[in-house]
Amino acid sequence: MVERGMNERIRRLRQQSVTTEPSISMERAVLVTEAYQRYAGTVEIPILRALTFKHIMANKTLCILDGELIVGEKGEGPQAAPTYPELCCHTLEDFEIMHRREKISYKVSEQAKRIQAAQIIPYWQERSLRKKIFDHMSPRWHACYNAGIFTEFMEQRAPGHTVADGKIYEKGFLDFQKEIMQAIASLDFLNDAAAYEKKVQLTAMKICCDAIMIYGRRYAEYAKKLAACTDDPQRRQELLEIAANCEVVPAHRPQTFAQALQMYWFVHIGVTSELNNWDAFSPGRLDQHLYPFYQKGLADGSLTKEKAKELLSCLWIKFNNQPAPPKVGITLQESGTYTDFANINSGGVKADGSDGVNDVTYLILDVMEELRLLQPSSNVQISRKSPHRFVKRACEIARQGWGQPAMYNTDAIIQELLRAGKDITDARAGGASGCVEAGAFGKEAYILTGYFNLPKILELTLNNGFDKLSGQQLGLPTGYAVDFKSYEELFAAFKKQINYFADIKIAGNHIIEQLYATQMPCPFLSVLISDCIEKGKDYNAGGARYNTSYIQGVGIGTLTDCLAAIKYNVFDHQRFTMQELMQALAANFEGCQDLRHLVLNKTPKYGNDDDYADQIMTEAFHAFYEAVNGRPNTKGGVYRIDMLPTTCHVYFGSVTGATPNGRLAGKPLSEGISPEQGADRRGPTAVLKSAAKMDHLRTGGTLLNQKFNPAAVAGEEGLQGMAALVRTYFNLDGHHIQFNVIDRQTLLEARQRPEEYKDLIVRVAGYSDYFHNLSKELQDEIIARTEHNSLG
Repeated sequence: MVERGMNERIRRLRQQSVTTEPSISMERAVLVTEAYQRYAGTVEIPILRALTFKHIMANKTLCILDGELIVGEKGEGPQAAPTYPELCCHTLEDFEIMHRREKISYKVSEQAKRIQAAQIIPYWQERSLRKKIFDHMSPRWHACYNAGIFTEFMEQRAPGHTVADGKIYEKGFLDFQKEIMQAIASLDFLNDAAAYEKKVQLTAMKICCDAIMIYGRRYAEYAKKLAACTDDPQRRQELLEIAANCEVVPAHRPQTFAQALQMYWFVHIGVTSELNNWDAFSPGRLDQHLYPFYQKGLADGSLTKEKAKELLSCLWIKFNNQPAPPKVGITLQESGTYTDFANINSGGVKADGSDGVNDVTYLILDVMEELRLLQPSSNVQISRKSPHRFVKRACEIARQGWGQPAMYNTDAIIQELLRAGKDITDARAGGASGCVEAGAFGKEAYILTGYFNLPKILELTLNNGFDKLSGQQLGLPTGYAVDFKSYEELFAAFKKQINYFADIKIAGNHIIEQLYATQMPCPFLSVLISDCIEKGKDYNAGGARYNTSYIQGVGIGTLTDCLAAIKYNVFDHQRFTMQELMQALAANFEGCQDLRHLVLNKTPKYGNDDDYADQIMTEAFHAFYEAVNGRPNTKGGVYRIDMLPTTCHVYFGSVTGATPNGRLAGKPLSEGISPEQGADRRGPTAVLKSAAKMDHLRTGGTLLNQKFNPAAVAGEEGLQGMAALVRTYFNLDGHHIQFNVIDRQTLLEARQRPEEYKDLIVRVAGYSDYFHNLSKELQDEIIARTEHNSLG
């Protein structure tokens, strides 16, 4: 394994992070159970949640590793993943599977199993929110969920995709607490019928401020204790500096670069300890938030560029120490990774619209390149105002072949947020979280609710709403494939089915939103998100300034090519009949090689700048958009769409039969808005032109993967060409693009000899992962993606 890091400290901490085996930590589960047993039924639920958070912060194990400069872990140490029994109470069988499964496993000790059996399961088995969710869903919802029509994000994890803004660098928690107390004092119990409820919520937020300050004070005392016990004078001084930083933050606003980083990290640990957010809390525009501290430190001599880089490296390792909490069942299949999706934005523009790139931006890029860690996910926001040097530097790192940084179009994100009703200042300060989802940082709850299997819905449309795999009538009886007299008639039936399944999904979502609002508020997170204090309302109940719910479309490339195959071959050119096509699908194309050759090789395909196929793509996209966009949620906001898969395109493919584009039963669907694997044959420019015909500005994010042979982007010419390719796509209003730069032969060898390629990282969807950690199906899907040998 290659040693990475600027000095011995960073190399040692990084090595510990990447070699420690992920394990299950029971500490949080025990503390949560103790708090509920003590307080449940005696106080209102928001206060119960706050007292639970305080119990965690006051009692969780402290950890300061040798050489660390930034402190705090979710578990007892690196790679220790806590569980959240109030959301999902794992069975002992779950624990056994986690421990033994080949991919994304977690070490589960015998002691952990005993604690789960004796303390956790007896209390939480009938009380967990997951059980309540499944108990409240309709039979139609369950049938669709089990058949793979859609997934549900929040059956094991809480609402997330939440990002910090600049307020935690301008205020300490004593300041937040003062604001909360003023809000309580201003409540009008005579004229406001909600005053009591607001007081309860605000009181819970106040308790959470106490909790995070207790956590900081505990670390200050612990660092002092360790300093007194060490014989190393340098380490003693470092520990005393850690203690001094923890005496300032989180109670007070940070004053130095190190305190700013520690402030964020305490907040990150707090948010992710309170609830298991999907996805992890993120620091937003880290370069812009840190730049004033960096300038001040350089000016007064308390900081050097090398020290700032070292501190940033310590933060990067902290992110990598936190594996995603364990998932089981369908949720594991839709997101099969240790990555917890904390996503750091850099670049973009400032609040006044000017270029946001600064010296810290380049430091972040240096740290990203040097450490080459899976977490945090790192991206660059590129606007028309971004300097060419910045875009080149990002491409220089991306062409090294490990999938970071992903690249986002700041100008498109701003337009997306403005179209969704955001203020211009909030839009400029926004960006991406999780995979590609755009939101107003620090001011918006933008919740992904689940993936939507678009090709599966077409499959049901062709079969009168009947699902052959599950043997159930899942959809509307809109007719059999052979009954449709025209493509237009077929497409009209498809739109009816999309609307029908969107109704089922959103009806379920509304129940889940209310369960989280009433049963699982998050008062600590609410302190951090604008307008929750002012409204006296929890983040999960609509307290944020903006409240958006997303449904993510999966398989648009596959869907497009299926519709094109039907329209082009059955209705336009009568190459074969619908009955012949349906027979071929039922046979998984066995004995139908001539027909399969036509649909695979002699039919217009999305991704080739072919207007025939691309027009179908835009119509299919519009049908999904119209089925979802603008519907009200329960929090005063509306539904929007994203186009991304994580690993769900593999799962959705496994429950979808053979499709009219020649794809065989069970094979993965297309990922993001990328073309079907191998369908794009006219080079990357054609892919970008096809993808740009989608109206990205009507979404909250689209994901486009591109795969290049390293020779295609080699040298100065390749670097300039890669930068130009990104600029071209963004000038066409593309939202996002990311790259795998690796040759097919290397991937094949890595699949055969994983022990020799333990360091090989690839871009999967909105995240990077070790190739050996991916399922065989996902490895095969990445290998099958078109490998471009030139930038033309």
